[in-house]
Amino acid sequence: MQDLKGRVIALTGAGSGIGRALALGLARRGARLALSDRDAAGLDETARMLGDYPYTTAAFDVTDHGALKGWIDSTVQGFGGLDGIINNAGLSVVAPFADCPKDDFDRVMAVNFDAVVEGCRLALPYIRARGSGWIVNISSVFGMMAYPTQSAYNASKFAVRGLTEALYIELGETDPGIKVIRVHPGGIKTNVARNAKVIAGMPGSIPEEKQGDAFEKLARTTPEAAAETIIRGMEKGQHRVLIGPDARFIDWMVRLFPVSHVKRIGLFLNAGQ
Repeated sequence: MQDLKGRVIALTGAGSGIGRALALGLARRGARLALSDRDAAGLDETARMLGDYPYTTAAFDVTDHGALKGWIDSTVQGFGGLDGIINNAGLSVVAPFADCPKDDFDRVMAVNFDAVVEGCRLALPYIRARGSGWIVNISSVFGMMAYPTQSAYNASKFAVRGLTEALYIELGETDPGIKVIRVHPGGIKTNVARNAKVIAGMPGSIPEEKQGDAFEKLARTTPEAAAETIIRGMEKGQHRVLIGPDARFIDWMVRLFPVSHVKRIGLFLNAGQ
């Protein structure tokens, strides 16, 4: 077990959902936190909930790589080092690929993947200097299987998975003290579905105004439970963390039916509507 007490952890997307729950859970373990989010008000609320725990906050968009670098550098200067980064910030857009404007597709890739790449690139030298630590990248069950109207999200989360697996292999050889973890959450009871930009659906799909309710019916896991699973994965040094019974089911289906799982899982998910 790796102790988080006193360790310096940088966390993006800390203003709500899993990010906020991670901040609170890591603080309970005694970690020192550098928190960021685009949503300044949400970040302030997380800070209020933390109370007297040692933390810093910075409000910026992770696609601003200059701001991202400034945040990482200031974290190292303020805390005297960096032990880990959790690349958690993300967003989604709902549209079949043919109906998804390039700007929207590129925005999802910029937030969900490019910012993860840059976060890893910027944090790694500092974590290496400590000799041990964590790189935690949040993928998704949609980084294990494809789903209609989620081509941009699928592409970004599959990319996060590939990046994280490569880092795991490389650093396992050169820096075994750094634990590289990919996280695959299933349905989490957050506002991610309600906040997603809905452009278009598939023929016969449920109306836009009902999609948030439909997602919540499928969501099986609270942000607090998800955060606890991730933190336990960090403590145990696990490479792959599945969150929720739906994630475990999808993992089983993908491995058992490598070709036909797409149709099988689609029928299961549509049953929840």
